[in-house]
Amino acid sequence: MDYLPCVEIETGTAPVVASVIWLHGLGADGNDFAPLVPELNLPESLSIRFIFPHAPEIPVTINGGYVMPAWYDILEMNLERKIDEQQLLISATAVQALIAREQARGIESKRIVLAGFSQGGAVVYQAGLSFDQPLAGLLVMSSYLATQASLQIAAANQATPIMIQHGSRDGVVPELLGQRAYRFLSDQGCRASYESYAMEHTLCAEQVLSISNWLQFLLRQ
Repeated sequence: MDYLPCVEIETGTAPVVASVIWLHGLGADGNDFAPLVPELNLPESLSIRFIFPHAPEIPVTINGGYVMPAWYDILEMNLERKIDEQQLLISATAVQALIAREQARGIESKRIVLAGFSQGGAVVYQAGLSFDQPLAGLLVMSSYLATQASLQIAAANQATPIMIQHGSRDGVVPELLGQRAYRFLSDQGCRASYESYAMEHTLCAEQVLSISNWLQFLLRQ
């Protein structure tokens, strides 16, 4: 099977016991968040395989049809975020294939975290919540729930912890969209939590510390 090309980084000195599949945002690639791994300051006793896939290069309508790495096309840059949903579903399926590959490498699904920033976060919502086996958790940063109208939440991931983080000064993906996703998921009975940071469309040091603590809580043995 053809998988998405990825950057892989393993932490710790022991055999890998968990995996984090981390999706970048529009116009970036798998190298974008790789430098963050050392900043998480994970303990040597916790060996995690971080997987940073590269999105395919496609024309993006809101950028004048310019070809760039993207998980799906964005047709209109408004609060409703009109997108090519079929492309998003294809990307979600490709991420689920990476989950299956980690399982084949000996990592149980409940030891796999999906993380995504901006566009990547929208794919994480779809890929994770529709997956038919329990995952360890979903981390969604500065993003939105693009497939809310059609999403079918699998019973296996109804209770999966979902950490939603957003910047209160985000001018690219307004925080209102992150809050909408949180309210919707909470109404659906999902285990969502929400953190707001005084930042723009990016990450901050306080947030990185929170991510580290959250991962250690989820993946400790």
